[in-house]
Amino acid sequence: MKYSLTILITFFCYAMPIFANTPNPPDQAAITAYKLAPGDALEVSVWKEQDLQKQVIIAPDGTISLPLADTIVAAGKTISELRSIIKDKLNNYIADPAVNVALIKNDGNSIFVIGKVNKPGQFIANRHIDVLQALSLAGGLTVFANESSIHIIRRTSNEVKVFPFDYDDVLDGEKLEQNILLEPGDTVTVR
Repeated sequence: MKYSLTILITFFCYAMPIFANTPNPPDQAAITAYKLAPGDALEVSVWKEQDLQKQVIIAPDGTISLPLADTIVAAGKTISELRSIIKDKLNNYIADPAVNVALIKNDGNSIFVIGKVNKPGQFIANRHIDVLQALSLAGGLTVFANESSIHIIRRTSNEVKVFPFDYDDVLDGEKLEQNILLEPGDTVTVR
């Protein structure tokens, strides 16, 4: 027993500096913070309720329809928020329902890159991406692109926001705040 304890103490003395230098794992809040969007595919199930297991795609208006729960606005909600809403609606019919919501495909998380890029189009982002990454997905800028005339267009409710992006500045490590994380539906325009 004494020998094993010595090995264990030795391991921790030498391993602790290694563990101290490893990057922290991703924040769990950031992982669960994905906001659902129209086009996302979900599987909704209720434990011991075979008739309440359904795969749904969030409609363009942001809603889903489920038996007993009727129409629910899902777009803009996290999976846990949607699970809670469904549970509240089913409480009228089922005692303490155990609801599970799983994201099957996140096709609603798409962005668009148009203009003077090598491969303009719609890109499904299976993770959060920034402007530079979106331009990379689009094959980069063409030789005719104006690197200081790039804009991100974001539509929120009844409002349209435009964010400027200067490619040269960001590549030079300046004004990095321009390299924003894109949201579903954002359009990057390159002149």
